[in-house]
Amino acid sequence: MIKVMIVEDEEHIRGILQKMIERNGDFKVVSACGEFAPAISDFIRLRPEVVFMDIDLKGESGLECAKAITEIDPKVKIVFATAHSEYMANAFEIYAFDYLVKPFDMERLDKTLRRIASFAGAGRTDESQPGPGDEKLMIRGKEEINLIDLNDIIMIEKTDSVTRIVTKDETYLTSQSLASLEEKLDGESFMRSHKSYIIRIDAIRKLEVYGRWTYTVRFKGTDETALMTAAKYDEIKQRFDQ
Repeated sequence: MIKVMIVEDEEHIRGILQKMIERNGDFKVVSACGEFAPAISDFIRLRPEVVFMDIDLKGESGLECAKAITEIDPKVKIVFATAHSEYMANAFEIYAFDYLVKPFDMERLDKTLRRIASFAGAGRTDESQPGPGDEKLMIRGKEEINLIDLNDIIMIEKTDSVTRIVTKDETYLTSQSLASLEEKLDGESFMRSHKSYIIRIDAIRKLEVYGRWTYTVRFKGTDETALMTAAKYDEIKQRFDQ
């Protein structure tokens, strides 16, 4: 069952949308509210996988509410449902899954629900989460938001107050901590090799001795390097010796 939250400031529209969504037996509306603060509270408490979000919430911004929700869980699917088609470009900057314009068309809504169900079904067995290959990491910079495929990440480095995320084609800068990023990464694919580095294990090309207790990590397809402690070297050696 896919959990859904509706954030819509008109009560009768909330009811209509709930009935339309729950006609599909794969979906259950677990929350329907009309204001910013209750939406955040319900999202934290109930952790729905999909949020149908109005743009205008009694003078509050549905776009800002969606941003706050995606900061809590970057994997959530946001579907903007609004009469304001002029906000479409801004909505997709938040990586909206879809954008529905009122009055709602049942066929169009069904298409959106089928897409959501196909994404969920492709990566889950019962209640398991989508596999790491399907996921993206949302990185907020000073002037932009980037969605990075986890499979593209080679290494992450913390230097002073800046965190560098190195991918196959580009480097992204963020103020997010290594600890917060590590929580979002698959522990089978990534490891915290050093207090200042997270690395992708299958991107390692070779290790070189660097001092008594440290190794330099060299990667496939880039000249970037990372560091690995002796303890982490023992850990990764056990993985490959199995």
